[in-house]
Amino acid sequence: MKIYLLSAGAGILVGVIYSLLNVRSPAPPLVALVGLLGILVGEQVIPVGRQLVSGSGLAAAWRQAQCAPHIFGLLPGRQAGAQADALTMATDTAKEKRS
Repeated sequence: MKIYLLSAGAGILVGVIYSLLNVRSPAPPLVALVGLLGILVGEQVIPVGRQLVSGSGLAAAWRQAQCAPHIFGLLPGRQAGAQADALTMATDTAKEKRS
């Protein structure tokens, strides 16, 4: 939760500085958020593509490339579960490579 508060605080600080300088933000908020989402999704194209080329289905490729945690981040209180999921995934991947 601390990271979200720091992020919000940094955003407010930048907004105050923009206001003091009488400058508008560089992009409308919705356009900026859609652009950021596009960047996050675009970063996953190559890892998912590699998994697809190696013969995995789309859902399996999505999981193996760990796209959801990267795109959506870890929600507050989900760190312990995410660490357990990552450990399980690493174990499964190691088992698949040995087979």
